[in-house]
Amino acid sequence: MRTEIDARDVGRIVKELALRVAGAMTPCQGINVIGIRTRGEVLAGRLADLLAGQGITQIGRGVLDVTLYRDDLSEIGPTPLVRPTEIHVDINGRPLLLVDDVLFTGRSVRAAMDALSDLGRPSVIRLAVLVDRGGRELPIQADFVGLTLTQVPVDHRVNVRLTEVDGRDQILVEPRREAEQVSR
Repeated sequence: MRTEIDARDVGRIVKELALRVAGAMTPCQGINVIGIRTRGEVLAGRLADLLAGQGITQIGRGVLDVTLYRDDLSEIGPTPLVRPTEIHVDINGRPLLLVDDVLFTGRSVRAAMDALSDLGRPSVIRLAVLVDRGGRELPIQADFVGLTLTQVPVDHRVNVRLTEVDGRDQILVEPRREAEQVSR
């Protein structure tokens, strides 16, 4: 198993992911692309730009903060950082592409679907993730996956770093810090 994916490979993976999404759509269909904060937000922006380059013309964009919808909110700490959800497009009756960086247990995606249901009713929700590391605790599966990592030890994290947030594009598989292992 590779434990480090560099910027060149991350760029290639994102482009291939966008091609798979575009291939599942018709250009005039229109779609809302919503990213889960923080790195899902960045990936959603990149995917929306690449989809526009593939001829998809009606792309709504937004950002979803799922902090208050998480079922592990008490484990995050006494003062979780809550940032605004920014969805200024009508999600009712339109297809929605939900984007996140890593799919692991499925709990963030479940929280995102709960949050979206408070905002409206998309005609369909499809999930795109940069990395699927397995280990689901809920019956949630991505429709579009950039990279599948199998056999990631439970005591390891898959850390996605993106230029817009972290100064570089990179995917790392590394041991969890001791404090993370206790709270898991």
